Amino acid sequence: MEYHDRNCEMQCILTVIGFEVQGLDHIPNIGPAMIIYYHGVLPVDMYYVIAKCILVKGRMIHAVGDRFLFKIPGWRLLFEVLNITPGTVQSCIEVLNQGNILAISPGGVREALFGDESYPVMWGRRCGFAKVALQANVPVIPMFTENCREAFRTPRWGRVWLRKIYEKTRLPLVPIYGLFPVKLITHFGEPIYPPEGATPEEFSELVKSRIEDMIQRHQRLPGNIPRAILQRIPWKLKTR
Repeated sequence: MEYHDRNCEMQCILTVIGFEVQGLDHIPNIGPAMIIYYHGVLPVDMYYVIAKCILVKGRMIHAVGDRFLFKIPGWRLLFEVLNITPGTVQSCIEVLNQGNILAISPGGVREALFGDESYPVMWGRRCGFAKVALQANVPVIPMFTENCREAFRTPRWGRVWLRKIYEKTRLPLVPIYGLFPVKLITHFGEPIYPPEGATPEEFSELVKSRIEDMIQRHQRLPGNIPRAILQRIPWKLKTR
C-alpha cells in the first residue's frame, strides 16, 4: 500500500512538471540492455526516466557520466551511490554482464553545450558504446526527449571561442540559462539488436540514424520555447 501511494505521488509530480514517457515497454523487465539517448543541455529527462523506470519496472538504470564530473570534490561518492561511472569499455561490459540497464549519451558534453534548436546529433567518431553493445551482445534502445533543448539553453554569443577552449581543455565553460516550464515527452524506440558481423563504426551509424529519425518524427524544428510551453495546455478537450 505504501509503495502504491508513493508511486501515485511520483506519477502526479511527473504530470505536474509536464513530463511524459512513450514506449517504456521497450525497456525489458529483466536482462541487460543499453539506452542510447540524445543529450539536452542538462539531462533532466534522464533523471525523470530513472525515476519512472524504478516506479514502473522496478529497475535501476546505470549511467555513464563525463570524466570531468568525477574531478569535482565530493561528486565521485555521489555518483557511486547513483550508479554513475566514467565508463570504460570493459566496465560498461561488466555492468551489462550483471544484467543491468546502462544509459549512455555518445554526444556527451559537446552535444549538450554546443548543439542548438536544430537538434544536431554531435557524436563525431565516437563508437565506444557500439563496441560495448557488440561485445556484450545486448540490444540498444534509442531514446529522444521532445523539447529537451527548450527546457535549458546556452547563449549563442562566444560559442565559437568557448568551443575551441572546450576542445583543447575539456572544460565546459559555457553558461546555461532556462528552467523553462516546457512539455517534455521522452520517446523510446524499438530495440536495435547488433547485426551479425557488424563493425562498431557500422553499428554506431545505424543507431545514430535511428536517433536522427526520432528527432525528425517527434520534434518540431527548429525548437521554440513558447511553443514548447504551450504544448502543456490540453487544447483538445474531450466532449461527450
